[in-house]
Amino acid sequence: MSSKGGTALSRRSYRLASDADNPKVTGIVNEKLLSDYLQHVFPASSKQGPASAAYRKTLTFQDLGAHLEKLLAEDNIEGCLGPLTVVLDHSSGFEGLLFVDDDLLGVIGHSNFSSIRATTCVYKGKWVYEVLVSSQGLMQIGWCTLNCRFNQEEGVGDTPDSYAYDGNRVRKWNVTTTNYGKSWAAGDIVSCLIDLDEGTITFCLNGQSLGVAFSNIKTGPGVAYFPAISLSFKESVAFNFGSRPLRYPYYFYACYLPLQSPPTTDLIKANRLLGYLKTVLSTSIDTQEEKLVERDSGTWQIQGDPTILVTLAHIFNHFAPLMCKVYLVEDVLMNFLLSILEGGGSVDEHPLIQQLLDLFWLLMEDHEVNECLKQLMMSLLRAYRFSPIIPDLGFQIHYLRLTTAILRHEKSRKYLITFDVLRSVVFFYIKTPLRVKEAGLDELIPTTWWPTRFDKERDTCEETAEERLRRRAYERGCHRLKKRIEVVEELQVQILRLMLNNKDKGTGEASRYIFLNKFRKFLQENASNRGNPTVLCPPEYMVCFIHRLITAIRSYWDEGKRKSPGSISSEDAYVPPQLFYNGKVDYFDLQRLGGLLSHLKKTLKDDLAAKANIIIDPAEIQASSMDDLDEDEETGAAQEIRWKALIEGSHGNDGLLLGRPFEEPDQPITEKSLLEILDGVVMMYNLSVHQQLGKMVVVSDDVHEYAIALKDTEEKIARCPSRRLDILEELQKSQKVFAEKLNHLSRRLAWINATIYSKEKMLDVYWLLRVCIRTIEHSDSTGSLFAFMPEFYLNVAMNSYSALKNYFSPSNCMEELPGYEETLTQLAAILAKHFADPRIVGTDIKDSLMQALASYVCYPQSLRAVERIPEEQRMAMMRNLLAPYEQRPWAQTNWILVRLWRGCGFGYRYTRLPHLLKTKPEDANLPSLQKPCPSLLLQRHMAELLSQDKDMAASFLNSVLNQLNWAFSEFIGMIQEIQQAAERPERNFVDTRQLKVCATCFDLSVSLLRVLEMTITLVPEIFLDWTRPSAELLLRRLAQLLNQVLNRVTAERNLFDRVVNLRLPGLESVDHYPILVAVTGILVRILVDSDKHGISRAASVLLSDPCFQLRSIQYLLGEGDAGATSADQKHFSLHTCKPGPNIEDDLCPICYAHSISAIFKPCSHKSCKACINQHLMNNKDCFFCKATIPGVDDYTKPPSS
Repeated sequence: MSSKGGTALSRRSYRLASDADNPKVTGIVNEKLLSDYLQHVFPASSKQGPASAAYRKTLTFQDLGAHLEKLLAEDNIEGCLGPLTVVLDHSSGFEGLLFVDDDLLGVIGHSNFSSIRATTCVYKGKWVYEVLVSSQGLMQIGWCTLNCRFNQEEGVGDTPDSYAYDGNRVRKWNVTTTNYGKSWAAGDIVSCLIDLDEGTITFCLNGQSLGVAFSNIKTGPGVAYFPAISLSFKESVAFNFGSRPLRYPYYFYACYLPLQSPPTTDLIKANRLLGYLKTVLSTSIDTQEEKLVERDSGTWQIQGDPTILVTLAHIFNHFAPLMCKVYLVEDVLMNFLLSILEGGGSVDEHPLIQQLLDLFWLLMEDHEVNECLKQLMMSLLRAYRFSPIIPDLGFQIHYLRLTTAILRHEKSRKYLITFDVLRSVVFFYIKTPLRVKEAGLDELIPTTWWPTRFDKERDTCEETAEERLRRRAYERGCHRLKKRIEVVEELQVQILRLMLNNKDKGTGEASRYIFLNKFRKFLQENASNRGNPTVLCPPEYMVCFIHRLITAIRSYWDEGKRKSPGSISSEDAYVPPQLFYNGKVDYFDLQRLGGLLSHLKKTLKDDLAAKANIIIDPAEIQASSMDDLDEDEETGAAQEIRWKALIEGSHGNDGLLLGRPFEEPDQPITEKSLLEILDGVVMMYNLSVHQQLGKMVVVSDDVHEYAIALKDTEEKIARCPSRRLDILEELQKSQKVFAEKLNHLSRRLAWINATIYSKEKMLDVYWLLRVCIRTIEHSDSTGSLFAFMPEFYLNVAMNSYSALKNYFSPSNCMEELPGYEETLTQLAAILAKHFADPRIVGTDIKDSLMQALASYVCYPQSLRAVERIPEEQRMAMMRNLLAPYEQRPWAQTNWILVRLWRGCGFGYRYTRLPHLLKTKPEDANLPSLQKPCPSLLLQRHMAELLSQDKDMAASFLNSVLNQLNWAFSEFIGMIQEIQQAAERPERNFVDTRQLKVCATCFDLSVSLLRVLEMTITLVPEIFLDWTRPSAELLLRRLAQLLNQVLNRVTAERNLFDRVVNLRLPGLESVDHYPILVAVTGILVRILVDSDKHGISRAASVLLSDPCFQLRSIQYLLGEGDAGATSADQKHFSLHTCKPGPNIEDDLCPICYAHSISAIFKPCSHKSCKACINQHLMNNKDCFFCKATIPGVDDYTKPPSS
């Protein structure tokens, strides 16, 4: 049965050759018994009447063909114009860019607003078609005439002769728009009905009429209406004009007809043939008694009885061609198979489906079975995806049970797995109901609950006894819902386990191997088309798919552990590093930590040969798929020996684990196929799962916001004077709206928590985090080969931790996870080590690591985890943080140091700036808004490093001072532009991006000042111990910058003061307090808390700086000039005045503030020591002539002659 092709292929002939010499008793059963059996299976039409039964002709196999043709003969519309097969008009009836499916029934928008119509129109009668909504975005569905002209802005419903329903905005459209209907969601079915006799158009959503949308529509000669749709970018739908059975067939009771007539003749034939098949299944022949016996069709099996097989062959001779048609497969075959499972019980209790599939493969051509199974699976997929949600999820369970039963048949499973995985993923999705009442959640969860008590910070407070009872009732309802969802999830896992089966009894590739190849192609399509979202798997499908896949992988992994005790359990799973560089797994064009794969192969070919015994062919080894699957029958000892051989590469270059580095343990991990699937799961999480987890949190946030709004409204009602009935009425209306919204959201949140944020889903993400951590640790041990690891492993490690911390709380507590503290410490060690790892070259991944570490130190628990890593790693981390800021992104590094200090600085114990306490933060969960949690341990490490390494201390502080000079100068320049724009008489707007950059420069200036405060507090000798070569220079530069900041900020009614008083949106953080307390903290440390010599030096340098102004200090102390008495004021005296330079040429030509005191060698240019020393810290070339300066000598002006 290996024939391939279309219907032109000749079929097998089951007709028996006539032979006059044959005896009346055949080789099967005797003639009379055979005739009775065939008449029983294929009864004559009831029109002949019972009297004709006595005179009927004896029926044999020779006559059966003609008898069947007679039984199946056809006994045998105005108002519709167009082809009999109705599809979308992809040749001329569209506007904009669209993707149309191969069957010309599905469409995806690929431009701003695209429109398309069908190939058939109607002009009289009642007609209906269905639209299967795959996304819930902006679409307008309805009818239009041929004269309608659409464009990128106007679509169906925007012209006089077009009518549309928009469930996204809940409106109807016909040039003008009004409210109509309900909001739709992905998975809904919209029915579009037109009655041209009455002139009305009606829409239905999931079988429920939304009422007449339009009446008195234009009809008459020359007017005909086409089905049409307009949809925006990325939105997708599928049409059903009648090529498949309508989900809600209105023609049964309202005389509405589908645009494409159902194949009535073929339906009659198929149902009759199915009836014959059922009769065969329920009838057996007792050859000894020579009679027919009724039997239970559920226990029927193929037993090789020639009479029954030949009978079935005749049935399938007519039945098989019909089963290649989608309408008949869905209406006849699928419903028949579903009826077999209606009795309940496990799928194993219904072996008839397996027997029928055996029969299909036995009596049908291969191409017929393939087409039949393909259409059957697509019908099941559509039925599952577009079935309404009911409380017991009965529809979804029914279709999944049949899918499971079909996939249990090995030959059918192997064919069906070759399907597009993108479509199969639908079976693992549980859609979230948008309308909770229709889903029956109000019955399942009769009592709703939400937080009702909040403190001043809007955090949840202790609940009352009544609230506690309400919450527990709500939790019981959520538990009932969760149990019902778990039934669906268990069926989905069973389907995946069947697909991942590698114990197939038949020949050829194992199911797991076929699935793995399709799975990698699925990942490649989604990884390679990130810029084209119309061809990607929806992220909500990926979330459900990854959880089912993790469950299936872990079950198979642990089964392998039980068979091979030497391997590791799924709890300790990881991906061995050799997968990243031995070329056996294709990572497409995904970025590696060390750059492009081709570059790594060239630069690290010697390391590959030395550490992993892998020789890179000059022609570049093409990445191949994984090697053959593990044999199931191997003993534990034999399996261990074979594993070691594979790891060492003795089986050639086709082993998935080829190239094990010497640092890696030689024990087996698990089956190689599971390793590659696990690798794909990590990749899948990185592609879209994490982003989707973040999106669904918005429902929980909405509940919190509405709860606060309801609480505020109730408090206002309590305070409202009794005489103000108008206000009280409005407040009560608001209270009712908020309460209804909360009832809806709380039930919807229960569904989301059960399907996405449950404890089991949290454990899946946590397991994935630990897999990534162990994989990174093992890969890191390979040294330079660590560069081959794909970047997404580090991304998933950081993102999964973020998801556990931010998305799954408060419904589940992260601290209760097994081994949580250890995992937190392991992740801290990874971030601390790799944020400055030279083996990592990608800018994006380095920024992500830096941001993750910055977030890590903002929370007390994760900061303590950083403190728990080995001291050597902590010191290395601090050394990397204290590296000079030049030539690298430094803002995040500086932020980390600031967080380690916050809570210890002068006036630096606040969570939010004092002047912003009355305003509500946009997101209180931001790391920057966490309470201060300084690390004294890491501060000590910083002090040790800066004290011991004088060169590092000098270069670090020089870079901090340079960046502070730049940041504050940029800030001043920007506020000058803002002030000038604000003072213009004409109306003007300041660019919001400019305001954001200005605020960022101010925040950077403050954070740099705080780092300087921390440094001078922890290691004051860097500035005050002038035995250090750079101490005096650093102190003078510090004084210069402090004076510049004070002069700009403390003057009343100056530039800074005026911009602060403008209170521009975006500049909320710009205020006197944060920058002045940072400066004050530095001044207090050097002028008050130092020893006598240090205070003297600091005061001397600060006062000698040309920019010093006493009024700045007075402003800090809150003293005005008017408050000083005449006795306190110092008067000018020639006796006490030190003479200054008389000639301008004696001043330093760089700063014009100090006398010349240094001469450059060999060019002999001159300046003051402070300027040249500062210049030489960053540049060794002469400031004037660019000659290299090997040294600087002291310069004293010779006495004048």
